[in-house]
Amino acid sequence: MAYILLIDDDHDFAAATATVLKNAGHDVKIELDINNALNTMNKKIPDLVIMDVMFPQNPSAGFDLARKMRHNNNNLLKNIPLLMLTAINSKFPLGLGANDADKSWLTITDFLEKPVNLDILLNKVAHLVYKDTKV
Repeated sequence: MAYILLIDDDHDFAAATATVLKNAGHDVKIELDINNALNTMNKKIPDLVIMDVMFPQNPSAGFDLARKMRHNNNNLLKNIPLLMLTAINSKFPLGLGANDADKSWLTITDFLEKPVNLDILLNKVAHLVYKDTKV
């Protein structure tokens, strides 16, 4: 069982996704406010962070938080697998994906589009947490 922090301002989506993850045996904490996410992580280091990009106060807040995690003084946050789960490509046709990850701007481990196929999500989560499932 992994401890997963799910950061998304859409309460309904977050609750439904958390239910799927909990049914797969994971412990899930939902954080609806991206401004509290670093504090939440520092209180209990997650095994995986699943995060949206777009938040009401900033359409690129998820990107900013990912960079803060990777450039944080807390070495434990630097190494947490980070799955970006977002509909940003629907709102802004950027064509972003996992292949765009880099160490400076898009500091994520993997990327999924909303709406998400739940089997693919669970497979990605298992791969990121346990490193033994094919993606």
